Amino acid sequence: MVFSYYSRLTRAEQRIYRKSDEVSSILLTRASSLHPLVGMLVGALKSEDRLRTEEICQELVSAITASLKVPALRVEVLAARPSRSWGELHGLYTPARGHRVARITVWMRTAQRRQVVAFRSFLRTLLHEICHHLDYEFLRLGESFHTEGFYKRESRLFHQMVANQQGDLIPGTGRLPGRR
Repeated sequence: MVFSYYSRLTRAEQRIYRKSDEVSSILLTRASSLHPLVGMLVGALKSEDRLRTEEICQELVSAITASLKVPALRVEVLAARPSRSWGELHGLYTPARGHRVARITVWMRTAQRRQVVAFRSFLRTLLHEICHHLDYEFLRLGESFHTEGFYKRESRLFHQMVANQQGDLIPGTGRLPGRR
């Protein structure tokens, strides 16, 4: 599937887009070893502890990057999402530049009501930003486009993080779509 902005891309960018679209998943070795961290993330969000949430996110991201043997990145969890006329910013990936390490910034509170973001939304945002990093560092794409393949990779990472090998959810993470 090609999104509407595809026609505005250069030929080189279109090639990158198509390569991105072809990759539907990135498998983590021993994803189950991350389940305790995911459980701790649920608790940190519930307790509205920003610093603990940031620490756990950093541990998760570091474990993923180490598992895939890609450069590390720094995670920053901030309070309320920034908001402008274009909407709310949920997360931001900043690639490495020079001696600066790549960075993920996520916000744990909504912009308007200042409520803690739901666990599933928060984790999906974090994984979305990790996918940008993996596009550059793991898949070696020259750009990181929002393609159907990109969203499938994000979804696959999410399911690896919250479900055990039998497909059952780890406690506190909600339910999988399509399951009762």
